[in-house]
Amino acid sequence: MRDAVIVDAVRTAVGKRGGSLSQLHSASLSAHVLKSLTARTGLDPALVDDVIWGCASGVGMQAGCIARAAVLAAGWPESVPGVTVDRQCGSSQQAVHQAAAGVISGQYDVAVAGGVEIMSRLPLGTTRGDGSFGEPFGPDVFARYGGIRFNQGTGAQLIADEYGITRTEMDQHGLDSHARAARAIDEGRFKDQITPITVPVPGDATAPSGSGGTRVFDTDEGVRRDSTPERLAGLKPAFTEEGTITAGNASQVSDGTAALLVTTSEFAASQGWTPMARIHTAVVTGTDPVTMLKGPIPATAKALKRAGLSIDDIGAFEINEAFASVSLAWLRETGADYARMNPLGGAMALGHPIGGSGARLMTTLVHHMRDNGIRYGLQSMCEGGGMANATVLELL
Repeated sequence: MRDAVIVDAVRTAVGKRGGSLSQLHSASLSAHVLKSLTARTGLDPALVDDVIWGCASGVGMQAGCIARAAVLAAGWPESVPGVTVDRQCGSSQQAVHQAAAGVISGQYDVAVAGGVEIMSRLPLGTTRGDGSFGEPFGPDVFARYGGIRFNQGTGAQLIADEYGITRTEMDQHGLDSHARAARAIDEGRFKDQITPITVPVPGDATAPSGSGGTRVFDTDEGVRRDSTPERLAGLKPAFTEEGTITAGNASQVSDGTAALLVTTSEFAASQGWTPMARIHTAVVTGTDPVTMLKGPIPATAKALKRAGLSIDDIGAFEINEAFASVSLAWLRETGADYARMNPLGGAMALGHPIGGSGARLMTTLVHHMRDNGIRYGLQSMCEGGGMANATVLELL
């Protein structure tokens, strides 16, 4: 039987809003990780049957099938196609699922899956535009849900209220995320997964354009090392006056990209590649679009049942920290070990470049599993509209 394995996974460091990656084009940024994959594995790009690329804001520089633009920007053969996937925050995790399905079914021998988002220039919600062509979901959906306009921040607050998760608990989760990420950086845990990239340095506003030169960017720049409970407690609620969701316990606006090389064990052997992990189980599910963000809970249950595993069989979890209430609610429902969830920090510290986050999390997860001899890892992401992907990886 054909299987689906990850040969290599690579990402850029994640840039903060207006930071080191903010002036790049999304196609150029994507091309950088595609080229890095070829350099790291010796992959002949002509062997790639498809590039499946997640992106949640398909407008502006990310419109027109960013997957195809990335292939061309990388200088890969024109024979290599690309397709863009939008499952909101889980877009690039879904891209990996589709790559795995393609190689298992025999439609592909080699696929590259990943995603990108430069939120500094295309923030969450950009697709709504000015309403001239209507708005997402439309009148029939809003009528079904009593006229409620879906908002992820409001959904996160509803989850905190439902589970009785306090502001103090969420702020501490945020502090833990930053502390874990800072420790991972200091210990070099991300070194093998990050591909350095040369970025422009802003010049003096009075000087000629481009006078700032360039520098190498290779370290996630959203991590705050000086956060304290007192500082977080002083932040104002972000969505409702009496709410508990703040900028300190929510994910960051970020820029970044990641890519994974997916093939079969047999084809990997023919190329002399040693795969890192097998894509053991891949599922997706829906949940209500009002709370919206509880999807990782049923998705995890579905993945574990299909995999024939228990929560205690999983040695590492990557549960996207879109908001602290999301990952803490997941933790309460599953009974997972907090120390195994996002052990190298999550989106509150490292950032959340929407369309690229699924591939970023999986890149971090598979390297962490390899580095620590962890047999099974599980990843899940909440997604706009009330959905979630979950993936179980098995170390090889």
